[in-house]
Amino acid sequence: MELNPKWQVDFFRGVALDFWRLATPVEQIRSEVEFLQRLLRATESSHLLDVPCGNGRHSVELAGRGHRVTGVDLSEEFIEEARNAGAGLPARWVCGDMLDLPWQSEFDGAFCFGNSFGYLDSDNARRFLKAVAATLKPGARFVVQTGMAAESVLPGLLQKRWHKMGDIHVMSENQYHPREGRLDIQYTFIRDGVTETRPSSSYVLTVNEICRMHSEAGLEPVELLGYDATGPFQLGSTGLILVSAKS
Repeated sequence: MELNPKWQVDFFRGVALDFWRLATPVEQIRSEVEFLQRLLRATESSHLLDVPCGNGRHSVELAGRGHRVTGVDLSEEFIEEARNAGAGLPARWVCGDMLDLPWQSEFDGAFCFGNSFGYLDSDNARRFLKAVAATLKPGARFVVQTGMAAESVLPGLLQKRWHKMGDIHVMSENQYHPREGRLDIQYTFIRDGVTETRPSSSYVLTVNEICRMHSEAGLEPVELLGYDATGPFQLGSTGLILVSAKS
């Protein structure tokens, strides 16, 4: 599958965007923000970086709790939506590439939630982590969430799966390429008899590789958690939350 490297900009629109909104209800967002505050050791004066921020679902909630936030995303549509949702709150929205972050030692914490880290191949993952590290103050924490850790995604990988959210049915067809460490997924969305397809591509890394990349970037791993942050990561966990601190 040959995809534009920025395929995700075109992916998150129409029925696909509606599906992902249904998949992240308000109660889940609030729960995730609460453990983000805890993992980042955020205080009222903390300035936090959300990269990429999507439509700002976490940053708007954090700003509503009094934190200063900066959200970065490549999608102009997402940034505009975040700006509208965060109007009047201590939030700054920047349309830009997650690999090119202009700040130096500015933030008290940063996070990358959702599927975005998995969109990066090894070289770009290293580039991203170095860029994030440069934006953080010494000792500041970074929290990354990914469902593409090899220990999570590969043990139970099926060729085809069906999902349903609200009135939207989705079929995902998986094709894993071991040599490249790449998982291509073709999504077929069905709503009211109308079918739309979206291709996606993510890179699978072992937890050891992800930890090593963090260390090389000056972000020392301090905790490995499962997706809900209630227990340690283990083989077969739904996903990985890695907490690191700038050395």
